[in-house]
Amino acid sequence: MITNNDVSGKKNFFLMAGPCVIEGEEMAMQIAGKIKRITDRLDIPYVFKGSYRKANRSRLDSFTGIGDKKALTILKKVGDTFGIPTVTDIHENHEAAIAAEYVDVLQIPAFLCRQTDLLVAAAETGKIVNIKKGQFLSPGSMQFAVQKVVDAGNKNVMITERGTTFGYTDLVVDYRGIPQMQAFGFPVIMDVTHSLQQPNQTSGVTGGLPALIETVAKAAIAVGADGLFIETHPDPTCAKSDGANMLQLDLLEGLLEKLVRIREAINF
Repeated sequence: MITNNDVSGKKNFFLMAGPCVIEGEEMAMQIAGKIKRITDRLDIPYVFKGSYRKANRSRLDSFTGIGDKKALTILKKVGDTFGIPTVTDIHENHEAAIAAEYVDVLQIPAFLCRQTDLLVAAAETGKIVNIKKGQFLSPGSMQFAVQKVVDAGNKNVMITERGTTFGYTDLVVDYRGIPQMQAFGFPVIMDVTHSLQQPNQTSGVTGGLPALIETVAKAAIAVGADGLFIETHPDPTCAKSDGANMLQLDLLEGLLEKLVRIREAINF
């Protein structure tokens, strides 16, 4: 079993990256393989990310997944094949024990970060619990979500910043929140791509600002984030979920090279 110390590199930041949702085995293996080769070369601890099901969709006809068991099995195969940890979202209490059989990190979506029973169910699996900060919460208030997991007997907690609601259709990142949440004693991750979403569009499809991915990522590393969360896809225009704010897979290597140099500079 991995702990948060295993994915939190002292020398370098760690990376959670992959598609928004598992669309199929071939695509998942392609993405994981490419990122693993890049992160091995750059000495970046890597966790493969893929939601086995998307529950918080705007419209009933939105893509939610290829089937829970099928997607979870793919996540396990990715982890076993490449020898890397994997992370996926859970949405209801009973999903915690099910997903824990296939992945190493259970992620609590931002909208659900105050759900006590969900946090406790995730904690009781003994897996790392990555809690995304609600768009409606201050950094300081996340201590209470973290404490629920700790009080349930699990000290393997990570916190993810993903922007704060600004008006109806935009998000902003307050980088003061990263050191504020690090003061709780757990790794803090910057969710680069979701922070660039433009939610609540009248079309029912979330927009995004992918041109600013590099800007947000550089700033996060500069202020000392422990890890980065980046959704990526070979062709975001064809992605079945959140394509508007994803990073094209071919652009990831160049971005990570720049970020490693920033990390080296601030650690000098």
